[in-house]
Amino acid sequence: MAKKSKFQTRLEYVVARLLFGFLTLLPRGGALLVCKMISRVGYHALGSLRRVGFRNLELAFPEMSRDEHARILKGTFESLGRVLAETSQFMKLTPSDVEKIFELDLDDESRQLYRINKEEQRGVLITTGHLGNWEMLVFGFAALHEPISYLARPLDNPLIEDMTLRLRTRFGNRPINKSNSAMLAVKIMREGGILGALSDVNAHPKEGVFVPFFGIPACTISGPAVMAMRSGALIYPAFCVWDKNRKRYRFVKGSVIEAANTGDRKADIVATTAAYTAEIEKLIRMYPDQWLWIHKRWKTRPKGEPSLY
Repeated sequence: MAKKSKFQTRLEYVVARLLFGFLTLLPRGGALLVCKMISRVGYHALGSLRRVGFRNLELAFPEMSRDEHARILKGTFESLGRVLAETSQFMKLTPSDVEKIFELDLDDESRQLYRINKEEQRGVLITTGHLGNWEMLVFGFAALHEPISYLARPLDNPLIEDMTLRLRTRFGNRPINKSNSAMLAVKIMREGGILGALSDVNAHPKEGVFVPFFGIPACTISGPAVMAMRSGALIYPAFCVWDKNRKRYRFVKGSVIEAANTGDRKADIVATTAAYTAEIEKLIRMYPDQWLWIHKRWKTRPKGEPSLY
C-alpha cells in the first residue's frame, strides 16, 4: 500500500474528527438514530460491499432465500452503525453508565475461569471478532471488571489511530501491535494476564491455516493458537451482542478451550485454530445479522482452488 501524503492523512482525520465530534455532541439516542440512518444509506450506496455480503451469505447459508440474505445483510450494516454510535459516546461514559447498557454477567464456567485466572495466575486469551460490538466488549470489560491487553494492527492513518486509542484505553486497556509483539503477548499471558484478539478474518497463508468455517476451508489467523500453546493460556471465545428486546448489550461466550498439546506442533496449531473457529461460527449462527459479512472471509484459497468472489 502506497504511503499516504500528509494532506491525505490530515484530510481523512478532519473528516473523521468532524463526524465523530458531531456524534459525540449528540445524546446517545440521537447518535444511534443518526448512525442507523447512515447504515441504511450505506446498504444501498455501497454496492461492492453489498455484493460481497450476498456472496458470503450464499456460501454460508445456501439453504436461505435471497430475501433472508438481504435481511441479515441489512442487519450487518445496522450493527456497524451501532458500533460507530456507541464508540462516539465512550468519552462521556462512566462505569455506571456502561453497566446500564451492557449486561456483563458471567455464567458458572466463566466465573470458574476468572477464579483460575486470579488464583492460579493462568492466562486467558479471549478470541473474539466482528460480531456485535467488539469495541464495547473490550471497553465495557475494563469499565466493569478490569483493564486487559488487546492485539490490534495500527490504522494506516496515525492521527485517526491516536484518536481511537484515546477511546479504547480510557479505562486502562493496553494495546499491543499485532504485527510484531507476539513475545510480549505470550509474556503477558504467562504472567496471568488477559489478552483479547480478533480471530475471525481472512488471513494470508503465511499467517494462518485452513480450517472449516461454515463448512468451507477458510484461511484463519493461527497466532492465537500459537500464543496459547506457548503460554499455557486458556482460550475463551466471547462477544458483546445487541439484544433488541432488552435494548441492551449482552455478553455471550463459547466453550472454554484448552490448546492442543499432542507434541505435533503443526497439527496442534490446526486443531486449536479449528476449535476456536468452530466456537466463533456457533455464535455467529446465533446472531447472523450482527456479523461482518461484507468482509471477504474466504478470499485466500488453498493452492489450486479458484477464487470464490
